[in-house]
Amino acid sequence: MSLWECECPPAASAVKRFRIPILLSAFLTLLNDRLSESIVFPLLPFLLAQFTPNGRTLGLLAGSYALAQFLVTPLIGTLSDRHGRRPVIAICVCGSIVGLGLFATTVSLPWQQAAGLPLLLLFTARIIDGISGGTAATAGAVLADISPPEGRARAFGLIGVAFGLGFILGPGLGGWLATFNIALPVWVATGFAVVNLLVVVTMLPETHPPEARLTSLKQRALNPFTRIGSLMSGNSIGRLSGGFFLFFLAFNGFTAILVLYFKQRFDWGPDLATTAFLIVGLVATLVQGVLIGPLVKRFGEWRLTLVGLGLVIVGCLLIPAIGTANRITSVYLAVGMLAFGTGLVTPSLRSLVSRRLGDNGQGAALGSLQSLQSLGSFLGPPLAGLSYDVVGPASPFAGAAFLLIIVIALVAGSSTRV
Repeated sequence: MSLWECECPPAASAVKRFRIPILLSAFLTLLNDRLSESIVFPLLPFLLAQFTPNGRTLGLLAGSYALAQFLVTPLIGTLSDRHGRRPVIAICVCGSIVGLGLFATTVSLPWQQAAGLPLLLLFTARIIDGISGGTAATAGAVLADISPPEGRARAFGLIGVAFGLGFILGPGLGGWLATFNIALPVWVATGFAVVNLLVVVTMLPETHPPEARLTSLKQRALNPFTRIGSLMSGNSIGRLSGGFFLFFLAFNGFTAILVLYFKQRFDWGPDLATTAFLIVGLVATLVQGVLIGPLVKRFGEWRLTLVGLGLVIVGCLLIPAIGTANRITSVYLAVGMLAFGTGLVTPSLRSLVSRRLGDNGQGAALGSLQSLQSLGSFLGPPLAGLSYDVVGPASPFAGAAFLLIIVIALVAGSSTRV
């Protein structure tokens, strides 16, 4: 068998000779999904500076992407099951190009006392990009299509690699490019999306054959709130699922205003602020890619979840306590602690929920967990931004710590000591 061939299911015989192009297309799609977010997110306070300085607008803009993704991702996944992976991925990447291109154009134009219109365009751009963010799930389906069941874990490793690389490259590249022009990172992200589209159009064959496709769309399956309700109503996993939601509500809340806090409290520029997120990417990738396996074997998911939550609480309380002396080192230490804790919590808590499920409920329930994560990612930033403006700059960190204490109580009370 040549390097270009793969052991695909019989129904996927049309793509047997295109394993490397398929893997490349899926990898670039996954990388583009993370890169388009990670290259823009740390720069939002600087990109918004000419229009508005307040935390509420920043939080709403950050949350609008997650809201659009939360509402549309179930539909995109179902459409790929019915019409095939290739057209859905191509359309989503086109949407990413439009969203990023509109955002880049808006922040590049010399607006004169017209804050309302550019802000409307920026929100429109982020919503379009969020609607197009279902590419990750569809790219994962492509990997499942071309892999036998026993080989899917290895194929899905591409997802972790792409996401980790995106979180490392995005802030690092964005911070460096912003030293030349603040809008340049968004233009580069747009260009990468164009490359992604060209690769998908020219190299990706259809991996989901017509005979395996859905014949109709079930409206109930497209409602993310229905899926969440089913998960939360289960006695065995309701507490853990509630903790999962509150964790992402808290974490995405204070991280949304983190760069604004650095900018206004320490007078940091894009380079220092994005370096903090680069550290987050490096530490999280190390923990989830290398350390989590041995640590789970040694301590178990239950203990790791509690330890990780403790580290996140300490990190988010440490940041507002940092003074002017040695602040760069202290901030980077704090965000490294946050990243280490998050790297422990996310896979461990997800695994705890998975262990409580029967074999027949894995797919639907874990998909609902992703919806809970997206919902928390939407609600957290606007609430943190409102708290930042009304209560004070340190309040989102204290609020997050309080919510995380509740998460500890929920996890500890689940009595899932594995």
